[in-house]
Amino acid sequence: MKPSTNRSPHIPLSKSPSLLLWFLPLAFLGIFYFYPLGSILKLSFSRTEGEILTGLWDSVTSPTVRNVLGFTFRQALFSTILTLLVGLPGAYIFGRHRFKGKKILRALTGVPFVMPTLVVAAGFYALLGPTGWINLGLMKSLRLDTPPVQFVNTFAAILTAHVFYNTTIVLRIVGDFWSRLDPQLEGAARVLGANRWQTLKEISFPLLLPAVAAAALLVFIFDFTSFGVVLILGGPQFATLEVEIYYQTISLFNLPLAATLSVLQVCFTLVLTVVYTRISASLNRPISLSSRERTQHPLHNRRSRIMAGFIILLLLIFLISPLAALAGRSITPLAGKGTEGGPLFTLAYFRALSQNPRESLFYVPPTTALGVSLGYGLITVFLALTLGVPAAWALAKKNLTLLDRVLDPVLMLPLGTSAVTLGLGFLVALDQPPLDLRASPLLVPIAHTLVAFPFVVRSLTPALSSIQPNLRQAAAVLGASPGQVFRYIDLPLIGRALLVAASFAFMISIGEFGASALIVRPEYPTVPIVIFRLLSRPGALNYGQAMALSTILMVVTLGGMLLMEHFRLGEVGEF
Repeated sequence: MKPSTNRSPHIPLSKSPSLLLWFLPLAFLGIFYFYPLGSILKLSFSRTEGEILTGLWDSVTSPTVRNVLGFTFRQALFSTILTLLVGLPGAYIFGRHRFKGKKILRALTGVPFVMPTLVVAAGFYALLGPTGWINLGLMKSLRLDTPPVQFVNTFAAILTAHVFYNTTIVLRIVGDFWSRLDPQLEGAARVLGANRWQTLKEISFPLLLPAVAAAALLVFIFDFTSFGVVLILGGPQFATLEVEIYYQTISLFNLPLAATLSVLQVCFTLVLTVVYTRISASLNRPISLSSRERTQHPLHNRRSRIMAGFIILLLLIFLISPLAALAGRSITPLAGKGTEGGPLFTLAYFRALSQNPRESLFYVPPTTALGVSLGYGLITVFLALTLGVPAAWALAKKNLTLLDRVLDPVLMLPLGTSAVTLGLGFLVALDQPPLDLRASPLLVPIAHTLVAFPFVVRSLTPALSSIQPNLRQAAAVLGASPGQVFRYIDLPLIGRALLVAASFAFMISIGEFGASALIVRPEYPTVPIVIFRLLSRPGALNYGQAMALSTILMVVTLGGMLLMEHFRLGEVGEF
């Protein structure tokens, strides 16, 4: 068909003014991120009596805050180093080789990252706690009266859980970048006489440094803002900034000091986030880029198969054991009085999730929490996609404006901000009309959207960047409007990425704990809140219900990860 000559072609949506694309994301961040943080800042300065710098300095140099700051940096640094040591061998296997079951293995390794930290802590408790499988087995085989392995409430427990939680970041960021490096560079080095170690040291590793640095920074940010792991596995003797903010808010009602600590944390994470966005941007411009069909090859000899099998086996044992222990504990009666001669397996803990044992009028059964979390998750998906699509579109342009470059790291700020800080900001700021939302259930999915929003943007931007501009231009020349270009050209090409982003947002929502712990209404608890309540109460039934509810959450998360891997675009995606 001959194109019309009496009408000018429409400008594709990707060339729309950046300000229009940024309007909704900036409005949302302004109201629900910067305004609450500004209120925290104001509250923090209120305790300084006009001497702002003096007041902040007094807070930072106090023995308590100094110890918390030192421990926060120390545990984050050690956790990051250990995560790199564990993840880099696996990143090589996933990045350079093709083998059967790779997608399933990739999904399994990603489950810990989207699991609530509270559930991760419960998994290690089920494996290595006083009544965990390892201690029970050792006590029975060695005929001991006390648990021989003292894991819970130790520094080693915090480090181990952080490595478990964040290894998939290294596997995905470094592994994906490794899979796109042109193998001819390594081949040329080998032809010139370099051995395998020299090739890795002189060629591969320098090219991988941006990816390794980006992964390390992201891991450090997550460890720096750790909450659930330290709260459950660390015990009262360990406190990160996140835990101390929660303690000062909930236990001592010292909002000014909690606000001051939140300001310190935001300042540190802001610097780290800006550096991360700069490094991650360079990952899209490697020195030599190639497709996975060229870079990945089968495990062709026995030595490579043994090495890959050994690394994968160790990763699976480390990443699956706590979750398997958690699932096993949910169907196994806890040893105690009256359990001798009873069944080896039981579904009593799952049946008890819908019961009200005390017939209390104020009791909220865990099954209600499942429905509440599902509803919050769906609202979060809608909000995150509504905000994330235009932001990703603005960042996907080849010629970014100054506004785009400035706002790119701004989008990552909620990711590097303490979830407890976000919850505290909501409590402080959103208490007066027209934003009196403290009693509104909508506040929880809004908080979840702030956490999920950066992941949606990072998932969609590479997919949008991969669309060839000539497709849009051809449609515009043929008379298609911007809406038609989006509907018939862009949407079919990014549909899979949208499903991945939606799955990511949903899983983040159902697993979020830090912000929900401060703002959730008692009658509308989420699943992680109910798990925390059950773990805080004595009794085998409460413990078993916590394990059963954690198992349900784990199964949902695993299903989401498998769905993401099925729809994930093979060549793009930061996560």
